[in-house]
Amino acid sequence: MTPAAETALRQPIELSDTPAEEGRSRHNTGVVRPMERSDLPAVADLFTRTFRKNNEKTDSQLAGYLETVFFSSPLYTPDVGSLVHLNETATIDSAILAMPVEFVVHGRPVTARVLCAFMAEGKSGAAGAARLARMLRAARQDFCFTDNASPVSADHWVAGGGLVLPVQSLEWHRTFRPAAAALDMARRKVKLLAKLPLQGIARAADRFVRRSRTSFAAASQDGITSAPITLPQFLEHAQLMMARFSVHPVFSTAEFDWLIAAASLNTSLGELRCRSITDAQGKVIGCYLYFGADGRNAVVLNVFCTERQEAPVVAQLFADLDSLGYASAQGMAQPFLTQAVLRQRHLVHKHTGYFCLVTRHADLKEAAIGDGFYAGGLASESWSRLLHDF
Repeated sequence: MTPAAETALRQPIELSDTPAEEGRSRHNTGVVRPMERSDLPAVADLFTRTFRKNNEKTDSQLAGYLETVFFSSPLYTPDVGSLVHLNETATIDSAILAMPVEFVVHGRPVTARVLCAFMAEGKSGAAGAARLARMLRAARQDFCFTDNASPVSADHWVAGGGLVLPVQSLEWHRTFRPAAAALDMARRKVKLLAKLPLQGIARAADRFVRRSRTSFAAASQDGITSAPITLPQFLEHAQLMMARFSVHPVFSTAEFDWLIAAASLNTSLGELRCRSITDAQGKVIGCYLYFGADGRNAVVLNVFCTERQEAPVVAQLFADLDSLGYASAQGMAQPFLTQAVLRQRHLVHKHTGYFCLVTRHADLKEAAIGDGFYAGGLASESWSRLLHDF
């Protein structure tokens, strides 16, 4: 990560001084337009009312975080950014939060729009949402996707000429220490439990369970090893291993630095770490990037490997996370890894949101339906604090 990128994103950017009303007065009402920095307080309030109905007021850090994520990317332009709808009173009643990620599509660069939240309020908001949806129909878009759509939203994507990818709409969850995993899940739902000294009881229970049910332990294949690596080393390996896909993220140095810095703001998931995986001949055959909170859940963002090395790479990944003491692990399902992941014991797949995409390019659609498509993890919204905080 470059020092400039690290410094810029260590804390949320300060909001612009232009008042929201002054910024809106320059525009017609009842229209869709790109979101501006002056809109952020209103959009933050709309987000809170839409997705956090039990909150009495908007988190004071939310507007700053929205500016960081949706305006500071090196790829940002209004053409690939967020959209808002203003009703007849110049009030934002609906919005789509989106950020750009650069992809290679059969050798040509395409900037994708990753949709992170679609929100609307009231009768006028419903009308505004319909207008926003029409702006994102397949005929208008080079590439637009989300990995967290609701059933209703997924229906709208399909109606607009889009696709739903069934495998990428699933998450795998692997348990290593069932008592600790249950405690971690309970603490996320009931904050009071975090103050109680229950870790010792969970550790004792897991020692007993893992002695009697040895299948909870994950084993690697003979001759396969792994080691922690730096982020630049991970990027180097990832770029080589992504070449097997006809559609995949570019991860230029500038964009990768920005994504890592933005993802690292999500401290609730733990520290961002990466490892490489090596075969018996000393050749690197895989690498992966994950959030790790000691003794809790590991969130795997991206897994890459050379062709026909999926099984040893996946086996080593789980063996690593087990030996490092994590209670459980989760990650986005990917078609090229499915067979290797299914070999694991104490693993389930869960549906948490639909992976949907729209594009006007036939070759991109064909790749998405087949096995030439890679997206998700760092090249998605799965690292965002909007899914975990606020």
